[in-house]
Amino acid sequence: MRSALFAITLLAGLAPLSASAADKLTVLLDWFVNPDHAPLIVASEKGFFEAEGLDVELVPPADPSAPPRLVAAGQADIAVSYQPNLHLQVKEGLPLSRIGTLVETPLNALVVLEDGPIKSLADLKGKTVGFSVGGFEDALLGMMLEQEGLSLDDVALVNVNFSLSPALFAGQVDAVIGAFRNFELNQMDIEERPGRAFYPEENGVPAYDELIFLARNDTLNDPRYTRFMAAIEAATIWLTNHPQEGWELFAAGHPDLDDELNSRAWFDTLPRFAKRPSALDTGRYERFADFMKERGLIEEIVPVESYAVELR
Repeated sequence: MRSALFAITLLAGLAPLSASAADKLTVLLDWFVNPDHAPLIVASEKGFFEAEGLDVELVPPADPSAPPRLVAAGQADIAVSYQPNLHLQVKEGLPLSRIGTLVETPLNALVVLEDGPIKSLADLKGKTVGFSVGGFEDALLGMMLEQEGLSLDDVALVNVNFSLSPALFAGQVDAVIGAFRNFELNQMDIEERPGRAFYPEENGVPAYDELIFLARNDTLNDPRYTRFMAAIEAATIWLTNHPQEGWELFAAGHPDLDDELNSRAWFDTLPRFAKRPSALDTGRYERFADFMKERGLIEEIVPVESYAVELR
């Protein structure tokens, strides 16, 4: 009896220690919290991280370009970033690798007013196209135009910063490249100026992952990362089965985002989350690297395994 009581006492004493022994993990987001981060929010709110023994801190960046560099410098564990940017970061020599996928399709699109004169990409000849960030967006646009026998020389490019739909509404430009299909199209519809999208992956650009998880190359064997990706997968599957409950959970935790735009974006983004976030399609990454080199964004193609891994 005494030994049984001792065992019970010992287990009771160990329980608080076990509960407090969750491994901390810092994840830097690519932007302020929004529906693109749904699996991360759900994994946190529904206890999927906790079930994997993780205490995950999600940190929105003060500077959206900083997270990969901070992870490369060892100042955080994981960064949410973009596959196209990873190829550029590899070119710069940053010691980073993709360890998982969050959004497995492009979100970027070329958008025009639905009731405007642009009915096909061929109609862009002689027109003005607004953009926010040069380089990659130019490459997307150039490839899309080539499908219609055009080139960047056939359009006038105007930097509209991040005022994409306002520039369209004001007639400042005829089209914009770099619009996120899950946000800008919904915003335009809400403002009763609906848009038409032309998708890069349907117009010559190889499909790519929009959002990915990055970690330092010398930490890829960290067991926390495998558990982190398991939690993300569990959260994504739960979201697939419970989209409305997921939205209500998100809206309750972020009341400042509880509006029509974010609600629409939430449901539009759900089908784009990777159901197997750890899985790596090497051929897909190779094809996109070929595209980046062809468009002059990188000088050489390096082996995929040097910057992307599939955790086991």
